[in-house]
Amino acid sequence: MTRDMTQGSPVRLILTFSLPLLIGNIFQQLYNMVDTMIVGRFVSTQALAGVGSTGAISFLIMGFAMGVTSGFSVVISQRFGANDEKGLRNAVAMSVYLCIALTVVMTLVSTLATRPLLMLMNTPDDMFADAYNYIFTIFLGMAAPIFYNMLAGILRALGDSRTPLYFLILSSLLNVGLDLLFIITFHMGVVGAAVATIISQVVSGLLCLLYVAKRFPILRFQKGDWKLNWSLIGLHLKIGLPMAFQFSITAIGVMAIQGAINSFGSNAAAGYTAASKVEQICTQPMNTFGVTMATYAGQNLGAARIDRVKEGVWKCAALSTVVSVIVTLLVFVAGDWFVTLFVGGNEPEVMAYARQYMYITSVFYFMLGLLFVFRNALQGMGASMVTLVGGGIELVLRTAIAFILPPLIGFTGICVAGPSAWIGASVPLIIVFLILIPRYQRKYAPRPDPPEEAPV
Repeated sequence: MTRDMTQGSPVRLILTFSLPLLIGNIFQQLYNMVDTMIVGRFVSTQALAGVGSTGAISFLIMGFAMGVTSGFSVVISQRFGANDEKGLRNAVAMSVYLCIALTVVMTLVSTLATRPLLMLMNTPDDMFADAYNYIFTIFLGMAAPIFYNMLAGILRALGDSRTPLYFLILSSLLNVGLDLLFIITFHMGVVGAAVATIISQVVSGLLCLLYVAKRFPILRFQKGDWKLNWSLIGLHLKIGLPMAFQFSITAIGVMAIQGAINSFGSNAAAGYTAASKVEQICTQPMNTFGVTMATYAGQNLGAARIDRVKEGVWKCAALSTVVSVIVTLLVFVAGDWFVTLFVGGNEPEVMAYARQYMYITSVFYFMLGLLFVFRNALQGMGASMVTLVGGGIELVLRTAIAFILPPLIGFTGICVAGPSAWIGASVPLIIVFLILIPRYQRKYAPRPDPPEEAPV
């Protein structure tokens, strides 16, 4: 079922679109999170740290792929908002071609780069093998997340945020069962966790494909839809590549932090891993509002409804701020309990590192929420180069602080790197949004009819 976001109450549309997306995002996080939980409890603390230390590398590679496919969905949502059905089908077809090429290139690059990247991050010897075996296996299955994200992006661009949720729930439950089977029964260790993740992603992608093929008449392709359209491919890349680089820039900053954390030893790495997993869950509501704004802004831009773009962004920013404050309070009340899901209560040093990281970063969740909203809104409006600059600011701040502060103030320097980057990136994006909205309003303003000529 498609959903037109160019009509009706922006707040109602944002909430009804976001809620299924939020639940789906949480279940998607469970892929890697369940791996971490089961590895930490049934393998070893070193294995937990090893799997956790690959998060930055995974974000670097997978984030690039997610950014590209998100860019493709922006073009699709704009075509849908403009009621251009032929252009919509052609945009989907070109995104399929690009995803095939992306899969081949990224699988080759990521598998070859795994060992050098782990060495660059100063991965300790006692967790290097687990880190390498886990992430190398994940990269071999690169096709699964790329095509799932492409199909889920198409569904969301058409206003359907519920269907990906249903398939994610099913595949997440499958992932849990396969994790337990491969790790506990077959004793496959971290490789078993990676294989379980890949199989589950394949299932969710296939389910999305079958659903799209059967339930969306608007996507029933015709003879000319698959003809190469180089201008449309160029438009996909014009929007998708800056978004991909923005994801990767953020990941490089995270890698810098991971490298600094590794210098503190495996206990600090395990504490950071557990706390960052809690953070990923806690920040999903804000992230969801951001993803919603990309679709919302894209459809309304396609319909030339800049007034609705402006109204929706500010109301979404207010909703995100309220939710972020509630989430911060939850971290202070129940954060320790969440951490014990990953490491148990008999690791006091690991718990201390995790607690310190959670308490400092959660205070700034509201700024992360604003960053998500304005960055995605600008992406939906086609201003992806602007968001790339914001990502560059985020990278510089995160990396500089990760290298400068830890030698001076210890692990606290790690904890303040992320919030500093959020603030530094969000402020200029908000300013740019304020500048661009009047320009878009003038550009898309309805033109008056020409005056009628007086009869001769």
